[in-house]
Amino acid sequence: MIGSTSAIDRVFHYALAKQTGGVSPAALMLCYMDWALHLSMAPGTRLQLGWKFFTDAVALQRYTLATMTSGDLSAGDCPPPAKADRRFAHEDWQRFPFNVMQQSFLVWENLWDAATTNVHGVSKEHEQAVNFLARQMLDMVAPSNFIATNPELLDKTTREGGFNLMRGAMNLLEDKQRNAAGLPPAGVEEFKVGKTLAVTPGKVVARTRLMELIQYSPTTGKVHPNPVLIVPAWIMKYYILDLSAKNSLIKYMVDQGFTVFAISWKNPDESYADTGMDDYRRLGIMEALKAISQIVPNRKVHALGYCLGGTLLSIAAAAMARDGDDRLKSMTLLAAQTDFSQPGELELFVNESQLAFLEDMMEERGYLSSAQMAGAFQLLRSNDLIWSHMIHDYMLGERTSMMDLMAWNADPTRMPARMHSEYLRDIFMGNQLAEGRFHVDGRSIALRDITAPIFVVGTETDHVAPWRSVYQINVLSDTDVTFVLTSGGHNAGIVSEPGRKHRHYRIATSRHDTPYVGPETWHRTNPPKDGSWWPEWAKWLRAGSNEAVQPPKLGAPNVGYPALCDAPGTYVFE
Repeated sequence: MIGSTSAIDRVFHYALAKQTGGVSPAALMLCYMDWALHLSMAPGTRLQLGWKFFTDAVALQRYTLATMTSGDLSAGDCPPPAKADRRFAHEDWQRFPFNVMQQSFLVWENLWDAATTNVHGVSKEHEQAVNFLARQMLDMVAPSNFIATNPELLDKTTREGGFNLMRGAMNLLEDKQRNAAGLPPAGVEEFKVGKTLAVTPGKVVARTRLMELIQYSPTTGKVHPNPVLIVPAWIMKYYILDLSAKNSLIKYMVDQGFTVFAISWKNPDESYADTGMDDYRRLGIMEALKAISQIVPNRKVHALGYCLGGTLLSIAAAAMARDGDDRLKSMTLLAAQTDFSQPGELELFVNESQLAFLEDMMEERGYLSSAQMAGAFQLLRSNDLIWSHMIHDYMLGERTSMMDLMAWNADPTRMPARMHSEYLRDIFMGNQLAEGRFHVDGRSIALRDITAPIFVVGTETDHVAPWRSVYQINVLSDTDVTFVLTSGGHNAGIVSEPGRKHRHYRIATSRHDTPYVGPETWHRTNPPKDGSWWPEWAKWLRAGSNEAVQPPKLGAPNVGYPALCDAPGTYVFE
């Protein structure tokens, strides 16, 4: 009887998830009730909010009267838009009455920000969630989203006699049809994997049920002796590091004289439902290292992990260090967290209520779909990824130009149910890796056992792996750590090739025998440098290398690793 009732609950949750985008209503209600009850029992806070509302309303009235009579846009004490808020960047927002509309919205935004923060007694997680939800609701009704209150939209609609709206309606219809048919966004057809993307020459030299290992063809007469292994996250296709020739990190490293191997993960279906974190470690990283040890024998490996691949690499490296396996010469982590005590805004989507909801959803399919994951990431940057897209494509009637990074982003992957549940429960929520409670082969591991030097890259505007959270590796490790903070976000900050304009980074090395420096002090004492961080990484890898050697052959058929097919392999097309 119990099993049948649980099945009813799962079916109900799955049906409900289709309507809510995978968000648990129970989790939202708990957050709201915590905030609302504590605010109702805080008369002093309510009085303070009432006074803020009154003073802001007076300032807005003063500003409105001044701009109506004299055109003085500096009157009053109204808040300016946030520096990163591009909604009101157009010069016409400074004209009356649009300037007043903008300021009215910003006043409400500031008031709700004050109302949903620093309410005594509300848990930090619930406070962040309520504040986030308030911002989402305000973003929906921002004056920039409507024709009558957006001067740029109004001007274009008037000049074109509404034809921009007709084009926008056609764009919307096309996008809906593509989405219903399971097709990628418009413009993606210009980018083809193996033709315009992921074109660095190489061979697949090993394959398991979870990954293909690609070895890239050398482009230099001699190479550095220690090979590089790239471990991407299986939440994304690997070729984010091998986009176009101009911005491929893999091609850049090959041209710098490194022997590069990269893992291309399998895109799992329902048959992979019981595949766990340790399967990815064993059949991914450890099998790749086994193959590399045969193809390039007696050479230690520089291992790089990106995002979730970096977390997995940290787990593998700690287990190897515990067991006396010294095949790693160094470890590089790109936008990868090892301590999840400060996980950033993604924490809003991960709690016990939400996780139970997700697990019931995954029980029905055996995996978490890309659409369900994409929804959470879009909400984190709703202004950039939802509302600005709506305005540009559907109201201005212009198509956003497709780029290689956008085409990659439209090539999604899935997450096996067991793996995703283990990751969220043990790593993200439980923080077992940072606390030395995560087990590999039945025994706990600790990151401080890793003795190989570590190179870590965080990105300034990362919503997925906030750089201060990435920086925590300095607390957990007992080896030399070179930390880089680069401009950009989780993806664009990593795909930051030399020569790209408006790029900068900070870099410093913390020795294992020197006192710890906190992230704020580190940021203050290390000034930015113009350019890309890629040359710094190549220089760091070369510093630990011996003299150059002849390039190894692609694969090693005599020991069981023949060249199976050309790069980018077969798994990337799934």
